[in-house]
Amino acid sequence: MNRFLLGAPALFTLLSCASAGPSQPPAAAEVRPAPVAPEIQRVVAVQEARPTRKQVVRQIVPHNVRLVVSEGGKARRSASGVVIGTEHTEEGRFSYVITNAHAVDMDGLKAPRMVITQENRAEVTEFPVEVVATGKVPEMDLALLRVPGVELSRAELAEDEELELGEDVVVAACPFGKSLSLSGGMLSQVEWDPESREPRMVKTDAPIGYGASGGGIFSLETGKLLAIVEGYRTAKVGFAVADKDYSFDVPMPGETFAAPTSKVRGFLEAKGFGRLLSRSLEGSSGQTAQR
Repeated sequence: MNRFLLGAPALFTLLSCASAGPSQPPAAAEVRPAPVAPEIQRVVAVQEARPTRKQVVRQIVPHNVRLVVSEGGKARRSASGVVIGTEHTEEGRFSYVITNAHAVDMDGLKAPRMVITQENRAEVTEFPVEVVATGKVPEMDLALLRVPGVELSRAELAEDEELELGEDVVVAACPFGKSLSLSGGMLSQVEWDPESREPRMVKTDAPIGYGASGGGIFSLETGKLLAIVEGYRTAKVGFAVADKDYSFDVPMPGETFAAPTSKVRGFLEAKGFGRLLSRSLEGSSGQTAQR
């Protein structure tokens, strides 16, 4: 009797455990990712949105033109230029191209004809132009051309603080009167005016050739226009062949000098074209030319 009573609690315990069924594993703990600081999220977003080198180049190319001065059906002079403004007036639509004053000098030509051209692969479009403002060489070697009846893609001018040594740049120009050509380098010098605190001259080590005058120096990071090529320093190389002396000029690396956009702005304002700097006059900037 006593033996039965002593075993009853143990038997009750076993029956209770059997009725409860198999034991359930503990619920897995919820894993949550660590929060990311807003500053880090912003940096990642900027890096993902930054355009590639090819995308920036595609943005830059439509802003540039080739300048050709001809006489009697023959090319007498060639240079480069950059579209810096468009506007609508009662007289119609106009685009404006900045280039060098020495490139539009017509001394010695009797009946010159001046045009600009733009290329889209094998298609070349030609537009007649007129000179509406010129500076005095060498202090202000800039000229402004007006292109009637079209709206060309307008370059965006960089601010002074965007000029930094070592900035990666691309020079877009038409050397030797040929198609648009690109060369890469960096800003190798920025010369600042101690009185105005503005840049008065920049240099790049990007190689250029004859006819690149008036071409644009663009930032490869933003696609903005940093400066207009004015010229380059050369070194004369000479040699003798069969008792005859020959010599030619070779551009010196790092000695391509240009007018910064602050100089372009001052030129436009001084010549009465400061309105072209207003973004409200961009017109169809970024679109292809239309007749």
